[in-house]
Amino acid sequence: MGHGALAKQGIESVGGWGRNLYPHTPSSSSSPSSPSSPTPHTVNTISNPQLMAERLESLKAGIIGGFSLFFGFAIASLFNTLLLAKYFKILVSLQTDFNWYLWMSAAVATFTGFLFGVTYRYIIRSDKNLQLKSGGVLAFGLVRGLTQIELGWSYNTTIWPLLVMAAESVLWFAIAANALDIAMQLNWVKPFSST
Repeated sequence: MGHGALAKQGIESVGGWGRNLYPHTPSSSSSPSSPSSPTPHTVNTISNPQLMAERLESLKAGIIGGFSLFFGFAIASLFNTLLLAKYFKILVSLQTDFNWYLWMSAAVATFTGFLFGVTYRYIIRSDKNLQLKSGGVLAFGLVRGLTQIELGWSYNTTIWPLLVMAAESVLWFAIAANALDIAMQLNWVKPFSST
């Protein structure tokens, strides 16, 4: 069966997933291949105002998350260069210069913060569950931090700068989570409703 034949069958007959996934699309008893039966692919979801409102809220959460991580990155870079690398010889590798590498790292941190903001809004929904909030922060922070440790382990002989960077990663996401919590309390961003 080719891809075209599978698409002509419609979503109702593929793998037992024959449920009406779109509540505003009426279920019909006519054949899925008839031109008069609506399929989920023909529904214009862009004009759905509720869906667009959710996307806008996710965009706002992502922007707040991106700015928060950029702020955390800038503060950590200054702290590392002006304090840690200056007073602790073992952490001298944390010193950064203002070059293209710093700007690329800032861009990656900002984009990661955007993704965190969007995801965090869906993780916590309208719950007040501390485990969900801290779990989201630790998941993003540890993935980023442990990746830095793994990558740096092959290039660096000492673990201390890598541990500092891993702790910074968790701290950055904690800052972003607090910023998003405050934005939701001030109704700048609406939490995702679970209903």
